[in-house]
Amino acid sequence: MNIAIINGPNLNLLGTREPSIYGSQTFEQYFDEIKVQFPAVDFHYFQSNVEGELINEIQRIGFTYDGIILNPGGYTHTSVALGDAIASITTPVVEVHISNIFGREDFRKVSHVSAKAKGVISGLGLKGYALAVHYFL
Repeated sequence: MNIAIINGPNLNLLGTREPSIYGSQTFEQYFDEIKVQFPAVDFHYFQSNVEGELINEIQRIGFTYDGIILNPGGYTHTSVALGDAIASITTPVVEVHISNIFGREDFRKVSHVSAKAKGVISGLGLKGYALAVHYFL
């Protein structure tokens, strides 16, 4: 099974960025753990702070992978184009957020991605990624 994890803006700073919200573990450390946890899965990881690069990656793999786990970061609340990209592909997408976006500022309660995704996991920390893998399995 081929599963891609795509992280959006500022998620490259996990481990140092607002650890009270996002924790102290880097995503690279977590990615090593999730690969061990799911040895039967071939993982692909991509992160970008650039909206167009995220869209290009979704389009590139969106017809050949078994699943995409997408944390669009701040683009969740602003990018109609990311939602359109998800609607345009055949690979199912699970939207994941480390923090509970519905318990934060009002503008974070709006997602332009959720309606196009198969589901949303929000507020369970990095464990949300593993839960998304379980869904695809």
